Amino acid sequence: MIAGRYLRSRRRDAGVSVIAGFSFIGIMLGVAALIIVMSVMNGFRGELLTRILGVNGHVIMQPIDTPLTDYDAVAQRVAGVPGVAYTMPLVQGQVLATGAGSTSTGALVKGVRGADLQKLTPVSSNIQLGSIDHFDTSQGVAIGSRLAESLGLTLGASITLVSPEGDVTPLGVTPRVKAYPVVAIFEIGLSEYDASYVYMPLSEAQLFFNSEDKAQSIEIFLDNPDQVASIQAAIEQAAGRPNYTVTWQRMNESFFSALEVERNVMFIILTLIVLVAALNIISGLFMLVKDKGRDIAIMRTMGATRGSIMRVFLITGASIGVAGTLAGFVLGTLFCLNIENLRQFFSWVSGTTLFNPEFYFLSRLPAEIDPSEVVTVVAMAIGLSFLATIFPSWQASKLDPVEALRYE
Repeated sequence: MIAGRYLRSRRRDAGVSVIAGFSFIGIMLGVAALIIVMSVMNGFRGELLTRILGVNGHVIMQPIDTPLTDYDAVAQRVAGVPGVAYTMPLVQGQVLATGAGSTSTGALVKGVRGADLQKLTPVSSNIQLGSIDHFDTSQGVAIGSRLAESLGLTLGASITLVSPEGDVTPLGVTPRVKAYPVVAIFEIGLSEYDASYVYMPLSEAQLFFNSEDKAQSIEIFLDNPDQVASIQAAIEQAAGRPNYTVTWQRMNESFFSALEVERNVMFIILTLIVLVAALNIISGLFMLVKDKGRDIAIMRTMGATRGSIMRVFLITGASIGVAGTLAGFVLGTLFCLNIENLRQFFSWVSGTTLFNPEFYFLSRLPAEIDPSEVVTVVAMAIGLSFLATIFPSWQASKLDPVEALRYE
């Protein structure tokens, strides 16, 4: 009751109430910012990981010494390894892609079998136009939506691909140029892939890249990508031929390490907001102790113990921290649950594209709330709030009635 009275604003205690209000707002915004930023970074990492691993193999196997002409047999043997979902022989190469006009852009052609392309759910489940049901016999290509947009291509239009590794003539090697009809347009949701990937039937890619009857590599997809280290040796042995394998963790090590470092640094920086707000609680309580010196003297005279005086000011300061933390938790959670709608709203208000997919890779802003992280943030904020109240509360409990009146 006494702590509640001290928290209520009165003209004499206006300065204390203002500091308490700023402390409450600071803790609320700090906790909300921590939850939002950590959730967005979790979602960003999760979306990237899901889409990257859904399109690219978890283990890439390449031949050593001799060309990979027995790719079918090798792929079947590797597919029998426990933990392997499926395998995909691949021929790929960089090309210059040209549309109906004069616009050109770089692209990555991946020659795959139609059955394997059906298993790539980020592609097969996100076909916007056309179909890949008869991909092997279509003699056409499937392209990303952003690539189609940049080249002005629609379903049925022809895309011209230019490969520097072309035909050998008496005058030297000349670039190979060939036009293919667009039989499907897909949108993976990862702008880098949607703007550069071209899927071509394996037989066509073998002819286009001068790789007749052989594959450049075999992409291996696992049931659980996190277990790649324990399966890698079994995959190499099952191949039955000299090979070299690279895991997705090795290929994307620097990228995901940078994300992890950024995530940890942001957590530390945003924690400082909560710490500053907790320091405001300390200053507010010191002012409150100074203003309530006469009240402390009266309560001590009436028989209040040092412990009860300390509890009054502990509850006063902790109430600010707990209320601010709970408000920040609610605000941060609601923001994360509606983050894409809020992004679209602020984009509409500002007239600009916030978090442009061309720079942030994803077509939508993800947020993945991790309950353990939220509990950590809430516990940290409440813990800092309680720690901030200990010293000024202890100082208040040390005053005896005579000293308190003199202090007043």
